[in-house]
Amino acid sequence: MFDKFREECGVFGVLGRADAANLVYLGLYALQHRGQESAGIASVTAEGRIVSEREMGYVADVFTAERLARLPGDTAIGHVRYSTAGGSMLCNAQPIVAFTSKGAIAVAHNGNLTNGEALRKQLEAEGAIFNSTADSELFVHLIARSKEPDLESAFIDALSHVQGAYAVALLAPDRIYAARDPYGFRPLVLGKLDDVYAVSSETCAFDLIGAETVREIGAGEIVVIERSGIRVVREARGEREARCIFEHVYFARPDSVVFGNSVAETRQRFGKQLAREHPVDADVVVPVPDSGVFAALGYALESGIPFQYGLVRNHYVGRTFIEPRQTIRSFGVKVKLNPVRELVRGKRVVLIDDSIVRGTTSKKIVNMLKQAGAAEVHMRISSPPTSWPCYYGIDTPERRDLIASSKSQDEIRAFIEADSLGYLSENGLLEAVRNEDDPRQLYCTACFSGDYLLKKSEPAAAAV
Repeated sequence: MFDKFREECGVFGVLGRADAANLVYLGLYALQHRGQESAGIASVTAEGRIVSEREMGYVADVFTAERLARLPGDTAIGHVRYSTAGGSMLCNAQPIVAFTSKGAIAVAHNGNLTNGEALRKQLEAEGAIFNSTADSELFVHLIARSKEPDLESAFIDALSHVQGAYAVALLAPDRIYAARDPYGFRPLVLGKLDDVYAVSSETCAFDLIGAETVREIGAGEIVVIERSGIRVVREARGEREARCIFEHVYFARPDSVVFGNSVAETRQRFGKQLAREHPVDADVVVPVPDSGVFAALGYALESGIPFQYGLVRNHYVGRTFIEPRQTIRSFGVKVKLNPVRELVRGKRVVLIDDSIVRGTTSKKIVNMLKQAGAAEVHMRISSPPTSWPCYYGIDTPERRDLIASSKSQDEIRAFIEADSLGYLSENGLLEAVRNEDDPRQLYCTACFSGDYLLKKSEPAAAAV
């Protein structure tokens, strides 16, 4: 409904707790923002079998007490999904469970493989039968078909054939493997609850269960969580890192630490830099909730213009609702956002959002504020113009549907009917996200520049 890039997926796992499935449920609940289409958990029974429950819908709706009771054991992984490769259907829900010559496994994956389509065609030509349309199933096939003698070696071998973005949790009866791609596109972190280790896409999930964050899993690193502790299986960092900048712009929860930076603090720095680059005479700074809140706080602090919640978001809108016919204009936006007229009437408003994708929603919000009595609406965006699609785990429109790919900044301003428009520069963005403890952090900014580190590619000619 909102004109936004869509989140990718979230993974969570824990080993060595009697209530493992319940902890994974809570972890997924904290990661719900990363995917709202389906949720799943796989656990290991006392007999060493892997059982799973998956369904379309939100975590709290999918996992009833009865369902969690069907997931015994002290080891489990889980997944929340928004489809970026493959359709929105139950067969694509994860974790994917398989029984192979290397033993029973379950796979949960966040990201997109740039050679996924080509690998699938090659494997199908060699006789492989796929049960889903998601590229995550490729991990299962590559492990099962590997000539390596054991699961650990087969997993390393499988990862050597895939290209693109991945943060993967692999469940075996007595261990959990966690791996990131060599460029570190997607986040993955280790945590510890008492003497038990866990893995998560974001640190906010550890906060919910009372675990402490241990460290980020490195780009190209494979870590195994065993009952004796953690062990590094492989370190294969690429020639440079390419951390997804949109984790800080929009995707991650503000209470998480991602790539070594507090998301909330980073977004405030975006807002401060935006105020320096694009000042304006105005009366109030108003965020588009919720993603624009911290950037708006930063803008207000830097500019001295008062911050106001001039837009209120309805957080209780379900996945679907019955829209009225064309009797209510802009219903899709109004059902989620409503202006506080008393705070914006007669005011010059600085409206802060994280991005403009197609521009249709921004146009409706600007008009909504003006209809509520705002004298002026000055749009400020806490990221550069998004002109290029992403191939690394974000659902983005085709380039022709991105307004910044075909319109100048002034043309975009005219389209959304704002009194002025300013985007944060790419240099300002990268400077704001830079971590003093790790000044060489490198981010993927291909959605702004079109400078792709990895493009869609064909697999090697040799059989997998």
